[in-house]
Amino acid sequence: QVQLVESGGGLVQAVGSPRLSCAASALPIDSYAMGWFRQAPWKPREFVAPISRGGGSTTYYADSVKGRFTISRDNVKNTVYLQMNSLKPEDTAVYYCAADPRNYYVTASYEYLYWGKGTQVTGSS
Repeated sequence: QVQLVESGGGLVQAVGSPRLSCAASALPIDSYAMGWFRQAPWKPREFVAPISRGGGSTTYYADSVKGRFTISRDNVKNTVYLQMNSLKPEDTAVYYCAADPRNYYVTASYEYLYWGKGTQVTGSS
């Protein structure tokens, strides 16, 4: 059974730098484009950052997180990460990990086939 399990969220001070992890089971992530999305209360889900399949040489970031967040992958550990620096209160959201078997990398949420259940990140000032 395919599973994506996010961890690393919680209440984070503005100067904190949490790292989210997404551990995959029954899904070899090197064959999948991976992505992080987030959804704040009363807002639609938005992409944060995708990373290309294989070695992850291609990444892309939403303007709102560019320069502060970094997505990476460890295919040996079968885990994708999101390093979050300079966290802002507006980064407060549930963060989701997703996997897409078809594209090299993609930002559109509807392209992703598998989703985790999410981890809450609350940024405080």
